[in-house]
Amino acid sequence: MISETRSNDSPPARGRISLVGLGPGSERQMTPEARQAILEAEVIVGYKTYLKLVAELIGGKEVVGSGMREELPRCALACRRAAEGARVALISSGDAGVYGMAGPAFELLLQSGLLTRVEVVVIPGITALLAAAARVGAPLTHDFCAISLSDLLTPWEVIEKRLRGAAMADFVTALYNPRSVRRQRQLDRAREIFLEHRAPTTPVAIVTAAYRPGESVLLTDLASLDRHPVGMQTTVIIGNTSTFSREGVMVTPRGYGNKYSLDAADLTEEKP
Repeated sequence: MISETRSNDSPPARGRISLVGLGPGSERQMTPEARQAILEAEVIVGYKTYLKLVAELIGGKEVVGSGMREELPRCALACRRAAEGARVALISSGDAGVYGMAGPAFELLLQSGLLTRVEVVVIPGITALLAAAARVGAPLTHDFCAISLSDLLTPWEVIEKRLRGAAMADFVTALYNPRSVRRQRQLDRAREIFLEHRAPTTPVAIVTAAYRPGESVLLTDLASLDRHPVGMQTTVIIGNTSTFSREGVMVTPRGYGNKYSLDAADLTEEKP
């Protein structure tokens, strides 16, 4: 719970908290609105690694950075400073509402009764899934879902139930947080579940650090998924039964090809 104190005769401050999605990491993928919110903020709060991505925008500001597993203290500090009247930017990579800080921030503001005291703006960003998909072609053209393999906050039994449901329903599936130093088995188990419902040749994309230095993009298949390096900066996209890989791209058809076909000659022949 966030506590606050103020004299009875002073009007409540009207601060602002911007829940900013930075996108995948490159400045080119950051929206102008996200950039402007950071420039206008007096206080910048975020995970230390993400603060490095916007170092050139936060000089001279009050900057509060912390490490992994300190999400709630970051949210509490950001909400408190906004309640005091400051303009605060609480930053997330990707989109703040997708495995980001928007949810915890709203929960704390509602629990503390501060939501009416603070202006809250959610600024969307390009998610890791969308960034990874853009690097490999068009794997998300049909229905898809995202599942995090981190069992830090979600019991593994729940995650496995979701994996099985996605595999059975033939969703293109993106796996967030697929592997870490402490979590080695989860991705292997996810692969086993999908192999119960998908062919071993099902296309898989493994994209690490999309649009960041050290980026790695690999197209493989479900049978070979366990042979390639995967870490916390990796997004794994498993295709559905219609997805194909060809000439270096991964595509999930939506069905247009069943209704209309284009002869290559139509593209190459000169018309009178």
